[in-house]
Parts: sequence; C-alpha cells; structure tokens
Amino acid sequence: MKLYLASGNAHKVRELQALAVETSPGVVIESARAVGGMPAVVEDTGSFAGNARKKARALHDLLPPDGWALADDSGICVDALDGAPGVESAYFAGPQGDDGANLQKLVRVMRGIPADKRGAHYVCVLVLISPGGEEFSFRGECHGRLLDEPVGSGGFGYDPLFVPDGFDRTFGLLSEKIKQANSHRARAWQAVAEWLRQRGD
Repeated sequence: MKLYLASGNAHKVRELQALAVETSPGVVIESARAVGGMPAVVEDTGSFAGNARKKARALHDLLPPDGWALADDSGICVDALDGAPGVESAYFAGPQGDDGANLQKLVRVMRGIPADKRGAHYVCVLVLISPGGEEFSFRGECHGRLLDEPVGSGGFGYDPLFVPDGFDRTFGLLSEKIKQANSHRARAWQAVAEWLRQRGD
C-alpha cells in the first residue's frame, strides 16, 4: 500500500516514513515529489483537521488511480497564549516559516511566565484519502511544558523548548526512538496503523 504525503517538510516526511517502517511493514510513504511536488495550498481553515483535509484533497487530484493521499497538519498550543500559536505554528514569526525564528519568538512571548503556567501540547491531525475519495481523520496529542530557553539540537520546530509529560528533557535532547514512541505525530500515526491493521492492509 502506497501513501503519498502532502508535505514539502522533509522532517515530517522522514518522521512518518520511519514510523511506517516501525509499525506498518506493508505501507510505503512517498513524498509528494514522486508525483511532481505538492501544489500550493492556502492553509486558511482555522483548524488542524481542516488544513490537513485541504492539503490531502489538493494532492489526491494528482495521484495515480491506486494512490492514497496522506496529509499532516500540526502545531503547538500554549495554555498561557490561549492555544496559540496553534494552526499558525509554522508561521508564528512570519510567512517565511523559519523554525529558528518561530522558536525564538515563542521564547520572547513566554518570558516572565512562571513555571506552573507554561503548559503546552502538540497536536497532529493526519487525514487519509482513499483512491475512491473516502476521507479518514486521525488525531494525536502530546502534553508537556515549555522551558525558559531551548535545550538540545534534536528534532525540529519547537522541540528544544518542549518537555513532554513523563520526561525531564526536551524533545531536542530525547532520542529519535523515544520521540517516535511519544510524539503527537507518532500517536496520530499509531491510530492510522491500527486502522490499517483492522482493514487488513
């Protein structure tokens, strides 16, 4: 079974490919580059599910007859910011979508917020669209807290600032194996993998 990922984000592609290898031996995840690249999509629905659906639909139109579209929309929701940056996580510091600038902006806006008010959670919604156009949605969350300053160089996005519940280190310091078992994307993919197993794929 081949899934085409509606994303130009190389980190997401690698992470989902690794998750598929680990949990779903019969599933191959291809980048949108395999079908000419991801078409431009304006992510303006205001929700993770809506944005993921929009990206999946855009890619689905380009796929071979047996191709499944897979789209990811994800971000970090900070309690003290009323859930921001949320769906704007990739563009928090501006339209260029620079991970480093986004991270530093979050550090700045959270400056002075006490430790007991620094709760946050990552959200990932994965949308699958079958060759026949049926749509399936899966959600994963990872709860934790934000440090005052980034620690570690692993992961991507806001990972060096985020300490998941049950751990004392950021995703920027934790191993890829631990992240693949505990991240929001891993949890969303685990739901996909279980659904595929039940289908017999």
